[in-house]
Amino acid sequence: MNIRKELVLKSEYEEVEKVEELLNELQQEIGFDDEFYAKLMLTVTEAATNGIVHGNQLNPTKKVVVTAHYDGKKLTFTSKDEGPGFNPDEVPDPLAEENLLKPSGRGVFLMKEYAEDVEYQENGTKLVLGFTLSK
Repeated sequence: MNIRKELVLKSEYEEVEKVEELLNELQQEIGFDDEFYAKLMLTVTEAATNGIVHGNQLNPTKKVVVTAHYDGKKLTFTSKDEGPGFNPDEVPDPLAEENLLKPSGRGVFLMKEYAEDVEYQENGTKLVLGFTLSK
């Protein structure tokens, strides 16, 4: 089974809701459980939000492209924004005492916690998240 889907998002908060539709389609086609769905919802939504807010700075002329690819064993998502990029190693540790009460800054950490593979490419404008499905 080989599935490929693409989602083009405008750089607006409301666009992130489209990720749910994508994940619903994938769940129906692949058949993963609700716990795995919740893990995907958190990580893929976070990736799209980061691209829209931090990458594209909510610029309505810029897009974030989210793709999903399933090869029968592994489900891979990419999120590509049109921003200037960033170095993920320079993101402050959200578990450091001075950051615990901040309202943001946990996305990169959470994606690393939930995805098996997290890779930043193209100066941080492209994020690749990998998940192995056990059936």
